[in-house]
Amino acid sequence: MFRKRLRGARMGAGLTQQRMADLLGISLNGYQKYEQGETQPPLDTLVRLSRILNVTTDYLLCNDRPPEE
Repeated sequence: MFRKRLRGARMGAGLTQQRMADLLGISLNGYQKYEQGETQPPLDTLVRLSRILNVTTDYLLCNDRPPEE
């Protein structure tokens, strides 16, 4: 679940939703929609999120599990 991973990574980094919105250059409401699962960020924003939070895009997208054989 993208929204849960995003929220957890943000909180782990000690950042508020407002600070994340400021770092991304978007409105607070726009950022909150990501965490509420109402919208998905565009690819360039996803990359910026991962860099700000020091996690991989795969982690945020829940693709960090090894492929099943």
